[in-house]
Amino acid sequence: MKHRLIIFILFLPAFFLISFAAFAYKDVNSSLSGAITDAKTNEPLTGVTVYLPDMKTGAVTDINGRFKVGHLPSGNFTVTVSFLGYKTISAQVFIKGATQHNFEMDVSTIEQNEVVVTGVSKATQINRSPIPIIAINKRYILQNLHTNIIDAIANVPGVSALTTGPNVSKPFIHGLGYNRVLTLYDGMRQEEQQWGDEHGIGVDEYSIDHVEVIEGPASLEYGSGALAGVINLIPTPPAPDGKIIGNVMGEYQTNNGLIGGSAMLSGNRNGFYWLGRLSHKSAKNYRDKIDGWVYGTNYKENDATADFGFNGGWGYSHWDLTLYDDLQAIPDGSRDSVS
Repeated sequence: MKHRLIIFILFLPAFFLISFAAFAYKDVNSSLSGAITDAKTNEPLTGVTVYLPDMKTGAVTDINGRFKVGHLPSGNFTVTVSFLGYKTISAQVFIKGATQHNFEMDVSTIEQNEVVVTGVSKATQINRSPIPIIAINKRYILQNLHTNIIDAIANVPGVSALTTGPNVSKPFIHGLGYNRVLTLYDGMRQEEQQWGDEHGIGVDEYSIDHVEVIEGPASLEYGSGALAGVINLIPTPPAPDGKIIGNVMGEYQTNNGLIGGSAMLSGNRNGFYWLGRLSHKSAKNYRDKIDGWVYGTNYKENDATADFGFNGGWGYSHWDLTLYDDLQAIPDGSRDSVS
């Protein structure tokens, strides 16, 4: 693990050199600003999140319901506007120079799933996609007991998981799996599960914000590995512009004594954003009432994530660095029926 961590750290200077070289290029920054109000009362809404998935940046409205997202290149972007108790808005906005765009939000008592998919070349609204897509939000993931991210979505219609060892689950869509299901992490291919039966998806489950599942053949867009469908794991987005945010989470499971936790800190200022996360998870051998202790089912997982990027009128530069270290036992069928 030490060698992996050294390689992980050595990538950071290269990132800064490339990004600052790009940042030195001068251009006129575009921006998106406006006001968000209640559609019925016309009152300004405070604390609304405005997010541009393609740029990985956004803002939060102030006490007057106003927002501003700066350091943007010119172009047509998908903008999502979300607030608890209101319908999520997704709109295509052409941004060039100081662009003004206001939004009106309607009250909704029904919680909505994600309305935008990002596992394609450009963020797309779900209702405009010709392929069936299911968006799974963070609340669903947290409310379903699991030991890895694939187990968390195994109860979604059409999706199942093949468990081949502790902390190892392989996704299946409509009965097809392995090299017929493409797994992505923020749009990047994940091939670890193809190495062998004891290899799962090498992704920190705590870092996932939501999941997009494409059910059905998607080979024309994603390649031959997407014959059955695609599972795109979307990580936590960075902080809104001008903010620093963080969170700490933990969990405990009684059957195998699993103890897990994760800490995240993120900031965004003047077009530069960063996000860091450290996670740990460990479990003992599990126990059932018939066989007693089942040996070889313990594991230990350590994860690290670093996400950096610059946004400006010249364009953008985004870097994602991840470390996934999973030390797991291999079950050999031995039991302790005496216990």
